[in-house]
Amino acid sequence: MGTGPAVLVTGAAGYVGRLCVAALAKRLDELSVLVALDWTEVDPANRIAGVIYERGDICDPALKELFRKHCIDTVVHLASIVRMPEGAPKDLAYRVDVLGTQNVLEACEAVDAKRLIVTSSGAAYGYHPDNPEWLDENDPLRGNEEFEYSKNKRLIEEMLARWREERPELEQVIFRPGTVVGPDVHSPVTDLFEKPVILGIVGAESPFVFIWDQDLVACLVDAVFSNKVGIYNQAGDGALTPREIARLLGKPYVPLPASLVKAALWLLKSLGVTENGPERVAFLRYRPVLSNRRLKEEYGYVPQLTSREAFELYARARGLLAS
Repeated sequence: MGTGPAVLVTGAAGYVGRLCVAALAKRLDELSVLVALDWTEVDPANRIAGVIYERGDICDPALKELFRKHCIDTVVHLASIVRMPEGAPKDLAYRVDVLGTQNVLEACEAVDAKRLIVTSSGAAYGYHPDNPEWLDENDPLRGNEEFEYSKNKRLIEEMLARWREERPELEQVIFRPGTVVGPDVHSPVTDLFEKPVILGIVGAESPFVFIWDQDLVACLVDAVFSNKVGIYNQAGDGALTPREIARLLGKPYVPLPASLVKAALWLLKSLGVTENGPERVAFLRYRPVLSNRRLKEEYGYVPQLTSREAFELYARARGLLAS
C-alpha cells in the first residue's frame, strides 16, 4: 500500500460497488488503505488481495469506530436499495438510503474525513410533465413522493446540500447517473427490456439516457484521486426512445392509453400481483433526460460510450440485441 487516500467504499458488495473496489484495487500502491464495507458477506473466493473487507450496517452508530480503526479520509458512498429484497421491512430503503447517508456524514465528521463521493441518481429530479427536454444540474430536484427511490434520492441531496453549507471542509462530489447498463447489470429498469414487448404510453416518447458501468466507475475512481468537487449528471451522449429500443431488440413497441395502464396497475396491485401502482405511469411518461455537458466540460470526463452504444453492449451481452 502507498501513502495516498485511506478509502472506504460503502455498498461494496453491490453491482457498482464490486466494480469500483476492483478498479481501486488496481491502484493499491497509491492508497494507504482500501476498505470494502457491506452488510452482505463477501465470499473469500471473490475477495481481492490487499482489500480489507468489513461487514456492517451503515446505519450502525459504530460506523464511526470503523472509520477511526482504518483512519478513513475518503469515502465512496454507493450503498442504496434499488430493489427491495423479498420480505424486507417497508422502511428499509429509507433507513439505508437516507438514515444511512446521515450516519456516513456523521462518521466523516467524527474522523475529519476530507472527501465524500456519492452516487445519487437522475431520479432525484423526479418524473414530471414539465421537466425540461434536457435536465441540467441546476434544475430543481423534485423527486416524487410516490416513488420511494426518487424521493429518497431527493432527501439525500437536500441533506448533502445542508452539509456543504455548514461543513464545507468535507469536499463533496455527487454523481447523478442515468440508467446504468453493463454486461451483468440487472435492475428494475433493465427488467423492462427483457419483456416480450416494450410498453409505452400513447403520446409520450420520453427517452432513456444510459451510462456504461465502466464510465461510471472511471468517474468514481478519478474523484478519489482528484481535488474536483461539484455535482455532475452521468450519461452517455444522446438518448433512446422506447420505440428505438424496441427496434434494436426486435420486439414490438406497444403504446397504451395512460388511463388503461393506470386502471390495470390499480387492479393488479390490489390483487397483490405487482407492487407497482397507477403512479408507475409517470415513470413511463416523464423520464428525466440528463444533459452530460457539465460532466464533459467542467468535470473533464467524456464518456467512452454513447447512450446507444452502452445500451447495445448491455443488450448484446444479455442476448437481447436483434440480429
